[in-house]
Amino acid sequence: MTISDCSERELIARIQARLPPPPDWLLVGIGDDAAVVEPERNRAEVLTVDALVEGVHFDRAFVPPDAIGHRALAVNLSDLAAMGAAPRLALLSLALPPGLLIADFDGLVAGIAALAERTRVHVVGGNLTRSTGPLMIDISLTGTVKPRQVLKRSGARPGDTLYVSGTIGAAAVGLMMLRNSTTHPKRSTTGDMKDTEEQSRSGNVLTSVSPVVERCIQRYLRPEPRVRLGLMLARNRAASACMDLSDGLSDAVYQIAAASGVGARIDAGALPIEPCAREVFAARGADPVTEAITGGDDYELLVAVRPRTRGRLAAAIRHGGVPLTRIGVCTEDRAVVLSRDGGDTPLPGGGYSHFRSAEASSLDHARDDPARVEGSRAT
Repeated sequence: MTISDCSERELIARIQARLPPPPDWLLVGIGDDAAVVEPERNRAEVLTVDALVEGVHFDRAFVPPDAIGHRALAVNLSDLAAMGAAPRLALLSLALPPGLLIADFDGLVAGIAALAERTRVHVVGGNLTRSTGPLMIDISLTGTVKPRQVLKRSGARPGDTLYVSGTIGAAAVGLMMLRNSTTHPKRSTTGDMKDTEEQSRSGNVLTSVSPVVERCIQRYLRPEPRVRLGLMLARNRAASACMDLSDGLSDAVYQIAAASGVGARIDAGALPIEPCAREVFAARGADPVTEAITGGDDYELLVAVRPRTRGRLAAAIRHGGVPLTRIGVCTEDRAVVLSRDGGDTPLPGGGYSHFRSAEASSLDHARDDPARVEGSRAT
């Protein structure tokens, strides 16, 4: 059964069935010409939007429907986290090819709904349309923040310390593993592997995946936006600047440096590279540091912190749900450098961009492949 066997109202009903009851502040929700929302008192609204396009941001050959939905919302949540905003509501727009299976439609919606419920996001409306080309998911997300607590890219000053949340590099390896495997499993919402007799006959089964590799794959398929950490950084006013790592740590460092009018020195030895990623990079003869900082898809936060506010940072870390690692410092000299082996060299550039020609990568062009998930955004 495909979506062409259903009416638009039937598809909307399938979406609504997965959503929780509407909150009191949603005055008019799904089913009318537009949503009507009561504003939150004494809070500024933070708006972001992202579109995921099949063949550009994901490949359905190895990204299951629920992971596509998860990622579509997660990229927006990561933007709100970088601004210190609490997520509130989402508008969902889907352009659906007529041959899309209803089971895949349901899976995509389930991925969105599960992450929305966990992060207290309410889907209040949207649009469904037919696509004569690829599957497209466009989500607009709104959050709120106190005006004095907004995090921006432009607040860093010389002497500020740079921190990054979590670890980096795993998602890039996960994508590479999925792409480079001639066989791969069908993955469920829980990430379990399901081998079918038909898949076994065709050889389309990844028969052995170590827990180390599986961790990297899951970091790619289902990234964890650092919403809680962003809220804690904002509420404690611990960060002078902040940005998410959708396009890689290197890209974020350059962006904060440019917006703030500073330079940066990054300590290669301090970088929290995911152990599984470091192992895979090294085994392939690639430099783990360069690959990890330019790979992207990590959705961690890069944070600049004034020396005098480190006490506030400690409070944010206690309640933020993820560790922060000190990786460098902002400098008065506008150069952005990598400190390594007793010397400084320009920080390797990179990161993904939709609009430049593909460049070779030491990891089988993984960063610049059309299947690469998540690209440069204005938000």
